[in-house]
Amino acid sequence: MSYDAEHALAAAREAAAAAGDIIRHYWSRGVAVEWKSDATPVTVADREAEQAIRALLSRALPQAAIYGEEYGLEGARDGLLWLVDPLDGTKSFVRHTPFFSTQIALMDGGELVLGVSSAPIYGETVWARRGAGAWFEGERVQVAPTGTLAQASLSIGNVKSLTADARWDALGALIRDSNRIRGYGDFCHYHLLARGGLDLVIESDVNILDVAALAVIVREAGGVFTDLQGRAPSLETTSVLAGVPAIHAQALARLHHETAG
Repeated sequence: MSYDAEHALAAAREAAAAAGDIIRHYWSRGVAVEWKSDATPVTVADREAEQAIRALLSRALPQAAIYGEEYGLEGARDGLLWLVDPLDGTKSFVRHTPFFSTQIALMDGGELVLGVSSAPIYGETVWARRGAGAWFEGERVQVAPTGTLAQASLSIGNVKSLTADARWDALGALIRDSNRIRGYGDFCHYHLLARGGLDLVIESDVNILDVAALAVIVREAGGVFTDLQGRAPSLETTSVLAGVPAIHAQALARLHHETAG
């Protein structure tokens, strides 16, 4: 489908900034918390931020559908599709911890083509567009050149399901063989990966809305972003293995070996 990619990216950045204004407003005054059927929290900040994002994106690219965390799918899934999580990390938000962000990505025929990741309280915005690189606060960023696990810094996020099978042992071996292990979580470890601050991110319990924009950012920074089986991100993605090329390849081989065994 025909569209102006630079115009779409500008709209996504504008929408993320608008969401950030709403989130900062509620961050300072506090909000009541409701609980959704899946036992995850939601607030008025989530809902108002998504409403603002939808309004701006619809005006900028009316031919695109929108799939959002709070209001679901509007339009078809198979053409141009915005993927929106207005406040990824609501649990952190309600506990007054700054590890939450607004995630906006555009998918074209099943391929992720641009993404904006904005953390308004933490104070970072990163964006990327297919073929145009990844940008952190106006400067182009690249992943690190790390080549061996002994030099690598790993970060893990949601890994509950990983503990239930043989890959847990593979993860333990990766940790033993690496330089250091961290658990930055949420947007933060992907931002660090994209700008050379660490080398591998592992998560096993995610939603595509959480990571779609981050997938574009990591890829455009020179990294590799797949699920734990090595598959490209899609609407069905529920896990992440993202890293600098050499470390991603080594980690994927180990995880695949354990699964195959």
